[in-house]
Amino acid sequence: MRPPWAAALTGSIGAVIRLYDTVSRSVAPLEPRDPGRVGMYVCGPTVYGPPHIGHGRMTLVFDILRRHLEFSGLEVTYVSNVTDIDDKIIARAAEEGRDPAEFARDWELRWFEAMDALGVRRPDRDPHATDYVDQMVELIERFVGDGRAYVTSDGVYLSVGSVPDYGLLAHQSLEDMRVGGGDRTIVGEEKRDPADFALWKFAKPGEPSWPSPWGEGRPGWHTECVVMSLDLLGDGFDLHGGGVDLVFPHHENERAQAVADGRDFARHWVHNGFVEVGGEKMSKSLDNFTTVESLIERHDPRALRLLVLQSHYRSPMEVTPTSVGNAEAALERHVTLARRVSTLPGAPADEGRLAAFSGRMDDDLDTPGAMAVAFGCITDVNRLLDSGDEAAAAPIVAAWRQMLGAVGLAIDDEEDELSDDVRDLCRRRDDARAARDFAASDALRDQLQAMGFVVQDTPDGTAVRPA
Repeated sequence: MRPPWAAALTGSIGAVIRLYDTVSRSVAPLEPRDPGRVGMYVCGPTVYGPPHIGHGRMTLVFDILRRHLEFSGLEVTYVSNVTDIDDKIIARAAEEGRDPAEFARDWELRWFEAMDALGVRRPDRDPHATDYVDQMVELIERFVGDGRAYVTSDGVYLSVGSVPDYGLLAHQSLEDMRVGGGDRTIVGEEKRDPADFALWKFAKPGEPSWPSPWGEGRPGWHTECVVMSLDLLGDGFDLHGGGVDLVFPHHENERAQAVADGRDFARHWVHNGFVEVGGEKMSKSLDNFTTVESLIERHDPRALRLLVLQSHYRSPMEVTPTSVGNAEAALERHVTLARRVSTLPGAPADEGRLAAFSGRMDDDLDTPGAMAVAFGCITDVNRLLDSGDEAAAAPIVAAWRQMLGAVGLAIDDEEDELSDDVRDLCRRRDDARAARDFAASDALRDQLQAMGFVVQDTPDGTAVRPA
């Protein structure tokens, strides 16, 4: 059901939500294939190591987009795959003397544990590449049969020259991309064109393999996603997402296979920007990444979500101790308000503020603008409560809570973690500070610290968290 402020809008998402499309290079309406429903496919992990902060940003961006689509009244089917067979999985498993399938399962568990800690909702469907090998073989057979693919001594390759608009997503001509084909590790010596890429890789002795008409082997990375997305979401599904680093070669090569097979592929392409460290993108290959696990060991995981929200999804984002610390301080403003209004009577939400929030989110997922609306609520509520006007504050609080819920920023749960005694000490300390009774304020701080809390002074009052 659509929220009240959207009641006057048409049932078409295209009249409301606009997102940058990588193909058109413009902000365009997201127009669903089926009215009221959105099917979205987001490339998931290759499970051979811990997720880094770049992965964390990507999953948070699309978790927030998914939540916003649902908040707007749409039914969303969210599909995100697991690549559980890959050259790097095989190599890492061999280094550790482990079975690749078991190795991949263990890292998949670690992936989802980290995403759970970030509050990222599980996909509706999480297809695994190894469950789709038969369908991949069938697709490759069609390509070989119609002359679009050919067999060499190391695998089967797609002839990209047979795809008329190859390079559309990457905005490059085929000539510009004839620099190696973009395959992850294997650049076949017998390729007819340097840009051709592997659909099937013949297995080396001792490697996992599956049967095919051309010999034992495994599918190429790009073939996995095109088969799984079309199987679960159907032709012309609404939205394909991932990090900007996937535009080429992965997404271009997915799209090329769909086109070569005569299928309608994604209608809208959305890509998030890099995470940077000192101006460079964060990645495993540059060895400058910080894992999600290491960040949440030292910081409130909600701080990373808030940091993502305060950055536009298409812009580079720096994750440093300073930026995460600033996000934690901003988070405390929300937490402090939640404690202050925990006993405030309920009221209908301020629809004007919700409309302002939703309007920012509808405009190419402008989360910084939307969060500015949410932080404005904090300022206004505190001002009204300071003046004793709870009746005027209550609708704003109701709107604020809906905003945070819409972006997955869980705050109210923390209210229950603090006893009435602790909340009372925080309120008494705020009163003492307001009266400039610093001796009493310091004594109350010491009392809270003795109870096992870290005490912080914020613009909105005393904030505490377990030490």
